[in-house]
Amino acid sequence: MIGRRLMRQMINKGVDAGIDKTLGAKKDKRDMSRSEREQLQASKTNSKRAKKGLRVLRKIGRF
Repeated sequence: MIGRRLMRQMINKGVDAGIDKTLGAKKDKRDMSRSEREQLQASKTNSKRAKKGLRVLRKIGRF
């Protein structure tokens, strides 16, 4: 039981880290144009939604 919980936590951290790395900034904010900064903000918002959705699916999968 403890092994499953630890494995699930490690997998969840890995998935979250992958989402962050994929949707993260490629350039420094000072070097970006206004539209690029807006796109970055939109992608961060979408990644937060994706993470929340994955958390819900993981909780449903437990039952």
